[in-house]
This record gives sequence, C-alpha cells and structure tokens, in this order.
Amino acid sequence: MRIFIILFLLLTSLTAKSADFSVIVNKPFNDALFDITEDYDRHISAVGFSKDYKQSSSNKNNTYYNAFDYLSSIADAHGPQMHLLKIDEYADITLSKATKMSHFSEAIALVKTPSNGYFIGGYTLDGSLIILKLDSNGNIIFNKSFGTKNYDKMNNLIKLSDGGVLAIGSSITSRSQHDALFETGLGLNDIYLTRFSKDGRKLWSKKYGTEYDDRGIDAVEAFDGSILVLSTTSYDKNKNVTLMRITENGNKIWLKHYKANKVITPYKIIRLRDNNFLVSLTQKDDMNKDQIRLIKFDLQKNVLIDQKIFTTYSSALKDIQEYSDGSIVGVGYVRDTFNTDALVMMLDSELEMLYQEHYGEQNYDIFNAITILHNSQAAAAGIYTYEDSQDSNMWVVKLNKDGTIAQKSRKSVNIYEELLKLFKNEIASGKIIIKQDLSIEFIYSGLYFKVGQYVLTKEQKIYLDKFSDKLIPFLHRYKEYINTLEINGHTSTEWGSADFTNRYLKNEKLSMNRSFSTLSYIFKNQDLKKQAWLTNILKGGGLSYSKKIMRGNTEDKDKSRRVSFKIILK
Repeated sequence: MRIFIILFLLLTSLTAKSADFSVIVNKPFNDALFDITEDYDRHISAVGFSKDYKQSSSNKNNTYYNAFDYLSSIADAHGPQMHLLKIDEYADITLSKATKMSHFSEAIALVKTPSNGYFIGGYTLDGSLIILKLDSNGNIIFNKSFGTKNYDKMNNLIKLSDGGVLAIGSSITSRSQHDALFETGLGLNDIYLTRFSKDGRKLWSKKYGTEYDDRGIDAVEAFDGSILVLSTTSYDKNKNVTLMRITENGNKIWLKHYKANKVITPYKIIRLRDNNFLVSLTQKDDMNKDQIRLIKFDLQKNVLIDQKIFTTYSSALKDIQEYSDGSIVGVGYVRDTFNTDALVMMLDSELEMLYQEHYGEQNYDIFNAITILHNSQAAAAGIYTYEDSQDSNMWVVKLNKDGTIAQKSRKSVNIYEELLKLFKNEIASGKIIIKQDLSIEFIYSGLYFKVGQYVLTKEQKIYLDKFSDKLIPFLHRYKEYINTLEINGHTSTEWGSADFTNRYLKNEKLSMNRSFSTLSYIFKNQDLKKQAWLTNILKGGGLSYSKKIMRGNTEDKDKSRRVSFKIILK
C-alpha cells in the first residue's frame, strides 16, 4: 500500500490543475499592466502596454540606405503600444487590443465612462501626453494629444464628479518667456495638471512647483469639488512629499511639505468614506530598505493618523482601496536581495496590518493597481516574470478579501459557503480556519507536530477521523466541481546547526513525511469505492518552511509545524 500511495502522489502532482484566478498574458517582448477596473457587465478591464517588433509586409521589399529612414518607416506600427485587456468571471480573455498610434506609447490609467466605455491616459516615449475615449469594445471614440513643447509624462488620470477627468504628471520646465505656462522660479520638473470635460474638451492646463524638481504623482477630488494633489519635491539627496489643495479651476488653496531625513516616495492618494484622505508612501529605514508609511489627514491638512508598517523586507503599497467596512487593501511589492514578489496587504480602519500575502516566482513580480469588485473580492494588475526569463508579462489576479487568490467562478454551488456551513462548529471552537481560496488550516494546538516529528499522535488521528468523515463525503457529493484535494505538510525553519542547504532539504523531507502520514491515514480509512475515487483527486506535497506562520515579524514555530488542506476546483 505504501508504494502504491507514493506512486499516485507523484502522478497526481504532475496532473493536478490550478483553478486560481490568475491570468498571465505571455507575449514575445516586455509587457505590463498599470491600472484596472470592473466593468458594468462584471468583467475586469486592465490597461498597460505590449510590444511588437515584427516587420510589416509592406516594408519587406524596400531597401533603406539610412537607418533613420528605416526607423521612420516602421515607427507607426511597432514598439510599445497601449494595450487593453478584458477578462470574464471564468478568467477567459474576451478582449485583447493594442491601440496602434503614430508614436510608441504606454497606457498608465483607466477610468470608466457611464456607457461602459473608458477614458485611457498615457504618454508617448517622445514626451507627449495622450487621452483616449473608447467604447465598451475598445474602439476609439476620440484620441487627443496634449502637453507642452517640453518632455512631459503622465502619472495618473482621475475621474471627476462632472464626468470629466484630470491628468496629473510632470513637465520639464520651460525657460522661454513666450511659453504661456512659464512661471518664474519653477525648477527642473514641474507638477503638470490638465482638466478635461466628459466630451474631451480641455478646460485648463497649469504648472505648479518650486525651484527644485517637482513631479505630480496622483490626485483625488474632495466632496466639495476641490482637488488634493500628491507630488514629490527633490533636492540634493532628499525627496520629500508635497500635498496641495486646489480649486476646481486649478487655483492653489494650500500646500504642505512632509520632510524627512530619509527618502520618501509617494504612490497613491484616495478619499475615504468619512471624506478624509489617505496617502500611501514608502520611507527608507536605517538599513536603506523601503518601509510602508500611511498618512491619514483631513481637508484642512490636519494629520489624523501617521502609521509606519515595518516588515522584514523592502515593501511598498503602490495602490490602496477602501472597503465598505473601512478596512483597507493595498498591493505593491516586497523585495529581498534576490527577487521581487507581488504584495497584498490587508489593514483595519486604524491602519493596523491584519495580514499580508506574497505572490510570484523567483524573479520580478509586482502588482501596480487594485480595484474592489461588486462582491467584495478585488482584482489586481501588474507584471509577472517567469523564472529564468527576462521578459515581463501582463498579469491579472482576482483576490479574496483575506488576501488569498480567488478561484475561477463556478456556474453553480458556492463551495466556500457550503464548507463554512459544514464546519461551522469546528470554526466556532477555534479548531480550523477556512479561507476563501478553499484552503483549510488546523489552528488547534493539539493538531500541530512536535519538532522533527511526522508520525500522527492519537489526538491527531481522532481529529482526522472526525474531519475526514465530514470532508470526504462532502467532496464526493460535489465531485463534478472538484479537481484536486491537496494535503500539504509544513515545517518551522530551524534544524539544529545545519547549514542553509541541509536545513532546507531536511525540512522538505520532513514536510513530505507529514503530508504522507496524514494522506495515508485518511486514505486507508475509506472504503474501496471511495479509495478508487480519491486516487483521481488526492495530491500530497511538502512545502518545507516556505509557508511558515508569522506573528508580526516573528515566526510562530509551533503553528508552522502542521498540515493544511486545499480544494482545487475544476
């Protein structure tokens, strides 16, 4: 029996499929997504850029004696172009369209229109700003290029209450007195704002700044129609945060600098449900690592909360959104010496961290934006890079409110809700936790393993009998929806005085033994008919200490020595 189970573990680990709502668009060259929203038909839309360097057929027979003539001949068909993705609830791509323009361009912001279309904001690589209005199928209604004669860059496009939009970014300072936007004292770069009506008419453009280097980062509209602008001011080795409040016509009301001895980098400003505001930024610590800082303030620039969140690695929240209960979800990155992972973090209404999740491979992965969906799930957009690859890819992930990756939608039966009902007593008594990604964690201390142990105790066996007597019939009842039942073993990080390599390998073997002990015990206690069915869905695995349990920045070693279950849907 032992040999049989080992063989089927190997087989199922090769054939098991993931139902995670994670869409990676793998194209030949670098691609990325920078903003995301939910459509009125409940689809998810995201924008960024894709690249295409294939030579068009019209140029194949031409001979060029000047490199610039050749580059000119392909300039309107190749290189980075704005890209729009639409994805349905089953994680299928329903629209993937690159908007071919006369200059290489990147889209950085996406705003919904009442007709289920979009405003898209971006910029060309030669320094012009772009705003497009698209219908729900991604067809261009109008396309406007604007800006100064200098090099401009857009950082965001925000929706206004009158149906129009505000573009925020930066522009290199003009030194010409004939420039209508010239103001004495502006520095290297200036904050650059342009307001458009809902039909695309430019209402005004203005520059703001100091004698130093100023860049517009983000903005948000207040309940009274005034606008809060988030920007940076850089001089010498310092980079400070600047907040500015302006009228709907762009006239300055107040300005506030946040200075620090360490470099501060702002990312996002949002208006909260209580009509106060929240800014997400990073600040370098003494080890020169990025640490998350969140500042809540009111319309009169009074600081209400100034919260620093210290993590083991460099971390940043590039986008934040507020749930209806006042909790905050943020996405961004977490970075160590060797790689960057996408970060999801949940915070309560007082900006205390509840939990965080990391996603990605051993390379460069990041979430740039997040939107909260109608059902309190969220969708994040960013960059995914396969291990041993140099090309970045467009990436969309749907998340549960607990930060786990959601599974693809089913046409009937809510497995998560049914599991909560099935194990309501175990949950209420603090024995198990069931997450929205259909993972099940044992949290009762009597179910953890002792150091170095994998043989099940009498107490563990008694509980596994009760647990499997509920779970296995449940899975069999919904077998048309079930693809895999994973049973994963876990360990804490320690292993005597072993070096890193041996510590990992010994813990990996131990975690596999814990998985096997649990899997084989449950399997042997089923009748032959159930055993035959279980061979199609069971998957055992050892995760060593890759999913250790943390209490703040400290590992909870007792809780890390465990097994966990996860249901994967078809």
